[in-house]
Amino acid sequence: MNIALKICIGFIAFIHIYILWFEMFAWTTKGRKVFSSFPKDLFEPTKAMAANQGLYNGFLAAGLLWTFFINTLEWQNNIALFFLSCVAIAGIYGTATVDKKIMFVQTIPALIGIILVFLQ
Repeated sequence: MNIALKICIGFIAFIHIYILWFEMFAWTTKGRKVFSSFPKDLFEPTKAMAANQGLYNGFLAAGLLWTFFINTLEWQNNIALFFLSCVAIAGIYGTATVDKKIMFVQTIPALIGIILVFLQ
């Protein structure tokens, strides 16, 4: 796996670990700042739902980090493409339904990663 792809995957995994943290453990504090357009009175009642979403983001990060431990280039690429595609699709959906900035945080980095996989 080339250096640029490793950096890209590491960056995306870090973002999803951060999302896991604030959705699972800081939804009522940091979540209010991240999702400023979300009604303030709904953060406490949606705490369990946000934690569930955070867990899913953790699975995406784990899958991306897994690629660093796979020795076969073909399998590294296959697993990276799967998880980067999941991130891109989640980013597209989030951009359409939640906030346009999700495109820059999730979708574009994932698409760059996908391109880098194919350029290897």
